[in-house]
Parts: sequence; C-alpha cells; structure tokens
Amino acid sequence: MKINLNPNSQPASDSSREEKIAAGGFGKYYTDNMVIAEWNEATGWSDAELKAYGPLALDPATSVLHYGQEIFEGMKAYAQPDGGVSLFRPTANAERFNKSAVRMALPEIPVEDFVETVHALVKQDIKWVPKNTGESLYIRPFMIATEVGLGVRPSNHATYIVITTPASAYFDPSKAVTVWISTEFVRAAKGGTGAAKTGGNYAASLLAQKQAAAEGCDQVVWLDAVEHKWVEEMGGMNLYFVKGRGKDATIFTPKLTGTLLAGITRDSILTVAKDLGYKVEEGMISTDEWRDGVASGEITEIFACGTAAVVSPIGMAKSSQGSWKTGDGEPGQITMEIRNHLLGIQHGTIEDKHGWNVRVK
Repeated sequence: MKINLNPNSQPASDSSREEKIAAGGFGKYYTDNMVIAEWNEATGWSDAELKAYGPLALDPATSVLHYGQEIFEGMKAYAQPDGGVSLFRPTANAERFNKSAVRMALPEIPVEDFVETVHALVKQDIKWVPKNTGESLYIRPFMIATEVGLGVRPSNHATYIVITTPASAYFDPSKAVTVWISTEFVRAAKGGTGAAKTGGNYAASLLAQKQAAAEGCDQVVWLDAVEHKWVEEMGGMNLYFVKGRGKDATIFTPKLTGTLLAGITRDSILTVAKDLGYKVEEGMISTDEWRDGVASGEITEIFACGTAAVVSPIGMAKSSQGSWKTGDGEPGQITMEIRNHLLGIQHGTIEDKHGWNVRVK
C-alpha cells in the first residue's frame, strides 16, 4: 500500500498546538492530519492518503450507520528521552485489528500496511506528541463498512482511517477508582463479539455505565453471561488481582475465554510482572472469591489496565449484594510499581528488553 502525502496546508500554529497539548484530556483535540484508504471487494485496497483532518461525507444509507459493521484499535506514541518518539507494540495492534476484522466480516489489512500508515501519520504530526511522563499521542485506527444500501449482509466496501489525539492520564493514578459489579447486564457471551474491538460492545455497555455512575462508581465490572458470577473485565479494560504481599505476591488476571478482549496492555503486564520477579497466573475468579479474598487479606491490591489508562488502581467495589474495600482503599505499592515500570519502558527510561518500542524519529 502506497501512502500519498498531501498534508494539511494550514496546520495549527505552534502556540495553538502547545495550548491544546497542555489542556490535556482524552479525545478533546485532534492533530492536523489523518490517513484514509478504501477497500472494495473487486479490487482490494487502494493506496492510502495522508490528508488534512476533517469531516467524512457519508450517504444516509451507508451500511455502518444501520448495522454497526465497524472495528477500531487504540494505541500510543510516546516521547523518548533523546527527543525522539516511539510507537508501543504496533504490530500487536495490527494483528488484533485483523482478528476483529475477521469477526466482523470486514477485510483484513496487511500488518505492514497498518503499521506504516500509523508510522506515517505520527511522523507527520510528531510535534503533537506530549513530552510529560504518563502523557502520549493516542492513535485511533478504525474501519467502517461504507457500502450504500440497506441489505443485511457483509459490506462490499470499507474505509480505513487513522486519527490521533494528544492524551493525558485517563484516570488520576494517585486515586483509586470505585467500581460497580453489574449483575443485571452482561457485556458478552461465548460465540459473540466480546473478543473483537467493535463499537457495538461499547454501546451495549453504556446503560450499565450509567447505572454505575448512579451508584457513585467510576466504572462497571462485567461478569460472565451464564452464571453471572465469574469476573471478566472492567468497562473496556482488563482486570488484575494481587494476591499476597511483597515479592511472594502473585499477579492474577481472568483468563481469555473468547468473551474478553485480549488487551495488549494486559499481555504486557504479564511480562512486566515476571520481569519484576512476581508470579503470574491466569484463571477464573468469582465475585464471592473477590469479596472473601479482600476480607481475609489474601487479595491485597486490584487494578485495571488498558491502552488509554495504562494502569488504574481500584480501591472499592460495590454491588447489589454489598460493598467491600481493598486494603486501605488507596493505590497499592505493587500496582504502582508495575505501572511505573511499564511507563518507563514506553517512555524509554527503562530498558526495553522485549523489542516493544518501534522508533518513529
């Protein structure tokens, strides 16, 4: 896939750009450019174009607007100590993007083309990358079904787009969040789309998120769809439980069953925890085991992880069956150690032993 470069002829001024970066937030401001490529069933992928960020023109009968056939990814670029910028594990994002595409009957994009389009956009808009630790340039590649027609079938046309936005911390890492364990709603069932990164999963979560907010909680925790007892994930993030204390602790996370998103941050933390000398375990944990583990002191810390938040400590859980606090309700020592170590790798201040960082400049 060739990338034709037609960048924005009127990019933001240095002062305007720096003001927007300093304002922080997530998805509040967007960079000067985007990348777009078209696919159709007869000819495959077109060349991509890097062009000025701007609105899309869609026919009212465009299939994505009616049947939700779309996928997306979330990834980041980080400032490095020498003034350069690196992408974090872009190949893993490309591979997951294609798994989502298969599940949603959309075309796969060659991994090298996915990575190259992201690389080109970040290189073009590199001045938008924040410099502070914990901040990043968030990258959103996505694909939508763009055939015009109301027939219920896989679209014969698709559009791939990449946009970027400067991002500060999604949650304040110095404060532990409170979560609501949903027993009324479910996120995904086996055979469904839970393992795909598709917008419908997030749309279906919003009512439960409103319920969580009404209960004074920051996020919702999902349980399995059959027994409504096995912990799966939190919002759009994977969950971790710290069992024990010190270097004898075990870092535990719910196993991938086909209903959970295979988080790249989740996978990275399994590796980072091992690097730090902790035991790691993937398995199943029920809400009763969560509550009883906290009460007995076996579970000492809990955190969620994802691209946007990196690591977010969890201090309190609420449910229709009661509430319980983990430890003193504050971010745990091991949680913050893992967070800081992963951020150190991403920002280039800790050695990247696994070849995760891909240099842009």
